[in-house]
Amino acid sequence: MRIFSLLLSLIFILSCGSVKNLSEVNQLPYFTWNNATVYFLLTDRFYNADKSNDYVHPNPPAAYRGFMGGDIKGITTKINEGYFETIGVDAIWMTPLVENISDGVDEGTGLTYGFHGYWAKDWTKPDPRFGTEKDIKDMVMAAHRRGIRILMDVVINHTGPVTDSDPLWPENWVRTKPKCTYNNYETTTACTLVDNLPDIKTESTQEVSIPSHLIEKWKQEGRYEKEVAELDAFFKKTGYPRRPYYYIVKWLTDFIRDFGIDGFRVDTVKHTEEEVWQALRVESDKAFKDWKKHNPADVLDDQPFFMVGEVYNYFVGSGRLFDFGDKKVDYFANGFDALINFDFKYDATKSYKAMFAKYDTLLHTTLQGKNVMNYISSHDDGGPYDKMRTKPLESATRLLLNQGITQIYYGDESARSLSVSANGDAVLRSFMNWDERKLTTKKDIVLHWQKLGQYRRNHPSIGAGKHFDLGKNIFARKHSAKKIKDVVVFAIDQPKGINVIDVSGYFDDGMQLNDAYSEIKVIVKKGKVIINSPYDIILLEQSK
Repeated sequence: MRIFSLLLSLIFILSCGSVKNLSEVNQLPYFTWNNATVYFLLTDRFYNADKSNDYVHPNPPAAYRGFMGGDIKGITTKINEGYFETIGVDAIWMTPLVENISDGVDEGTGLTYGFHGYWAKDWTKPDPRFGTEKDIKDMVMAAHRRGIRILMDVVINHTGPVTDSDPLWPENWVRTKPKCTYNNYETTTACTLVDNLPDIKTESTQEVSIPSHLIEKWKQEGRYEKEVAELDAFFKKTGYPRRPYYYIVKWLTDFIRDFGIDGFRVDTVKHTEEEVWQALRVESDKAFKDWKKHNPADVLDDQPFFMVGEVYNYFVGSGRLFDFGDKKVDYFANGFDALINFDFKYDATKSYKAMFAKYDTLLHTTLQGKNVMNYISSHDDGGPYDKMRTKPLESATRLLLNQGITQIYYGDESARSLSVSANGDAVLRSFMNWDERKLTTKKDIVLHWQKLGQYRRNHPSIGAGKHFDLGKNIFARKHSAKKIKDVVVFAIDQPKGINVIDVSGYFDDGMQLNDAYSEIKVIVKKGKVIINSPYDIILLEQSK
């Protein structure tokens, strides 16, 4: 297909390093977070480009529960190769980059290390097993020069587990009991998620000092004076009390101010008081504005900072409120632009007609101005839409053509196994299946994801537009914003061969349309197009 081929050519050019400034990036498709295609990856499990930071475990981890070598340079390598553009990705979300605990912990599923990034030890620096500050800066700049945003996963709810090498934070910072029972608001927020996962006392109004183990660590690293001076300046400028969570807010927003991070994916949102997230959003907005002010040549556009939250078991059908039983909370009113949608994997079992109608209604009424992030698999959902990968093509069609924000979990596009031989959530976290992509059985899967992903990226109407049901699994979308008028018509599960599609009201007579799936060109005559395609899916767009 012409557009697909042109895009692949563009990707090849980009991967050869021809993108030199953001004026070239501005020629890429119009971006809105409401149509974003977010690629979610575990930094340690994606690509190993720097062998020098590979970790030698002091004790052997259980299967898939130790570090496997993936790093920040690995993400940058794939950005520079143009990999993400091939599947239409315009935002990358990686697991937390802050320094995690040193030792392994046995959670009952075998000895586990902090390869996933969710066991923070020091929020003020990147984990050396992932890379350096320079590596983060290089990754963000490489992404920006290709019109790709960077989302960093952040945690305020808890520290890492206690080990011989990783001491317990002071008791005025954390609690170690009770364990959450989820019966109401208090037993979801003022508690630990699991045993030996210290919970930050985010509700505490008591002012606290820097933990002694951090002071000692910073002194050993030669940066104690710098860290203390920055904290003093932060609290003086903001007037915030020195409560535990304000320290972490400061440390996390430094990543925005220093590197130009475009957004946060926020972990364990419902386990922390909503005022925490409002403060994080306020300071994130300030930090993003500061970064833009001091780095004008690297600014992509006027998009504001973006925050998406993981409120575990939030369902889009719930609208704006999450119900704790004794209290309902609107997280959208407390800093979040979007929430991860735990409903989609169930909606994906419905007819296309019913699925699209549901999201069109909710996103343009109850959730107007806000959004949800849909997924078919993730790092901790043991019941994904297609765990055995028996429906990889349908998975792509449902996910990439649905309204809202799309999240591709690394390897969705190449049917990476979600059932390796391991315990617990480790079965979902194997290394990226780069070699398998070359197999004949995988090529058609990868190509299908590429075609749909690029169609979505080229057309903001897919995720952000108004939906129209034309009957017989034929649909249209329209979107208008910032002088952008985008219209598409697409058909799913059609008989292969000749199809007549009524496009009246969407495309004018005499227009040449392109089927972005088959590369076939057609002309609109009397409001209709006749297309003879060897495929059962048709993705119509106006030819360029």
